[in-house]
Amino acid sequence: MPLMLKNARCVDPAAGMPQPKLCDLLVRDGQIVEIGQPGSIRTENGLQHDLGGKLLVPGLVDMHVHLRDPGQEYKEDIASGGAAAAHGGFTAVLAMPNTKPITDSGSQVTYVLKKAAAVTRTRVHVAGALSLGEQGAALAEMGDMAAAGAVAFTDDGRGLQDAGMMRLAMEYAFGLGRPVLSHCQVESLVGNGQINEGVVSTRLGLAAWPAAGEEMQIARDIALAKLTGAALHIQHLTTAAGLEMVRAAKAEGLSVTCEVTPHHLFLDESALDETYNTNLKMNPPLRTAADAAALRAGLADGSIDCLASDHAPHAAHEKAVEFELAPFGTTGLETSLGLVLTELVATGQMSLAKLVERMAHAPRRILGLEPVSLAHGSIADLTVIDPDLEWVVSEEGFVSKSRNSAFIGRHLLGRATEVYVDGYASLDKGNVVEL
Repeated sequence: MPLMLKNARCVDPAAGMPQPKLCDLLVRDGQIVEIGQPGSIRTENGLQHDLGGKLLVPGLVDMHVHLRDPGQEYKEDIASGGAAAAHGGFTAVLAMPNTKPITDSGSQVTYVLKKAAAVTRTRVHVAGALSLGEQGAALAEMGDMAAAGAVAFTDDGRGLQDAGMMRLAMEYAFGLGRPVLSHCQVESLVGNGQINEGVVSTRLGLAAWPAAGEEMQIARDIALAKLTGAALHIQHLTTAAGLEMVRAAKAEGLSVTCEVTPHHLFLDESALDETYNTNLKMNPPLRTAADAAALRAGLADGSIDCLASDHAPHAAHEKAVEFELAPFGTTGLETSLGLVLTELVATGQMSLAKLVERMAHAPRRILGLEPVSLAHGSIADLTVIDPDLEWVVSEEGFVSKSRNSAFIGRHLLGRATEVYVDGYASLDKGNVVEL
C-alpha cells in the first residue's frame, strides 16, 4: 500500500538538501518513488500522513548496541531492543557479540538475524567476535560468520589484547571485506579501574582507569591497520589525545574511522560525586571536561565519523549495589537523538545536515550497508523528528527492559515521532508499532 508523507521539512545532504526543504514524499513497495514540492504528487490510494512541517531524514542507524540476546534476556532481548531503537528514532542497529554464548560462529549470527526478522521491524545487523569466546587466544570463525551475514568484527567489551592476534584478525577481516571495530582497553594498565584516573578518582577513593589504557591500544591498532590495510573503526572514543591519533591516521590516508557516545559528549567525570551513582559507571569511563569538549568539536568538524549509543542495558538489581560491584554501562537508544538535538543542534554547534551525516550516512558507509537517502529509488527507511517537542528523561518513559540511563531527569528538546522501515511504521505518533 502506498504511503504519502506530506508537508515534511526534508534534510539530507546526500540528496542535495543540506537545509530543511518543504516537500512531499511517496513510498511504494518499500522504496521512495517520488519526492517533490507540497501538492505536486498525486495519489488516490494508500495512507497519507501530514507531517505538519516536522523534519524528515534518512533512517538513523546506531552501530553500537547490546541486545543481550541470547543469554541475558532479562536485561534486554531483540524484540525489546528493536522497540527501544524505534522509540529513539533508529531504523537499524548493529548488535554487539558479547552475548552468552559469545557470537563467534555462523550459527550464532543466524540465530540473531532470524529472530530479529521474526520479532522486530527494526533492522538488526550483527557484529561477530574476533576471537573465540572473546578470549583472545584463537580466531573466531570469521569466514563462517561473514557468510552468515555478519557485517563487522569486534571483541567489544574487553578488547583483543595480543597484538599478533589482532594483526591476524585484521588480515582475515581485510580479506573478507569487513571492518574491525576496536574496543581499546589495555587490561594490564586498566586493571580493576572504575573511573577515570584523576582528581575525582582520588577524592572518591575509587580505583583509577588511566586514559593511557585506551590511547595505547588506539596507537597500536592504527599501526596494525597501516600494516594490514584493514578498515579500522575505533569504538567509543573518549580522549582528546585519542582523537588526535585518529585525525593523524585520516590525514595519512589510512582507513580509520571512529565513533563517540552521547555520555562521553555530554557528561564528564565531574558528574560523579559522593552519591556513587552507578548509572554513571561505564566502560570506558567518563573522562575530563576538556576531553568532552574536544570530542564535541571533533563530532562537529567530522574528525569523529559517527555517533553511537553503546546501549548497555542492565537490570535494576544489578546497578543497585556498591559502585565497585556494579556492571559497566548505560542505556542510550532512546536518548541519543534528543541529546544531540538539544546539546548540539539547538545550540548552533552542529547543523541538521551534520546530524544526518553522523547518525544516518556514516554508520552505513562504515559497515558497508546499502545507502539510504531522500531520493527516488532509495529504500524507504525514514525518521521523522519534531525538533520542538520538549520532554524529560524518566524511567517511566523507556520501552527498553532496563532503566539504567545516565541522563535520568535531563530536560531535552526534540525527539522522533515517526519511524518507517521499508515504508512500514515502527513508530507512529511516538508509540512503538508492534510487528
